[in-house]
Amino acid sequence: MNLKLSPALLIAAALAITAPAQAANPAHVQRLIETRSCAGCDLSGADLTEAHLIGADLRNANLQGANLTNANLEGADLTGANLEGANLSEAFASNVSLNQANLTDANLKDANVSNAETAGAKTSGVDITGALLEGSGISVGSD
Repeated sequence: MNLKLSPALLIAAALAITAPAQAANPAHVQRLIETRSCAGCDLSGADLTEAHLIGADLRNANLQGANLTNANLEGADLTGANLEGANLSEAFASNVSLNQANLTDANLKDANVSNAETAGAKTSGVDITGALLEGSGISVGSD
């Protein structure tokens, strides 16, 4: 059998191989948006831009590479959460718990992370350009 593939199909196949995977569990994203409670959820790579997550329970959630640009996380519990490489630029995250959280290489540009608990948090490579970090324990060179 002689099988011919169209150029459009070949391009689509190539894009599927090289495009970054969105690993977030859609059911977990929906649960978070509806209930603001998703402890231990897989939210890696999720687009949570401008999400209203006031007081959200995100303990031990995987938010690696998630987009939380301009999200409201006031009072959220992110204890033990994996925020490695997450984008929290312009996020409002005052009075949050980031104890034992992994913030390695996270983007906190212009974010408000004031009065945050950060005991044991990993903060290597965090971009805090223009961020308000009063009372947060996050600073340049902190780990």
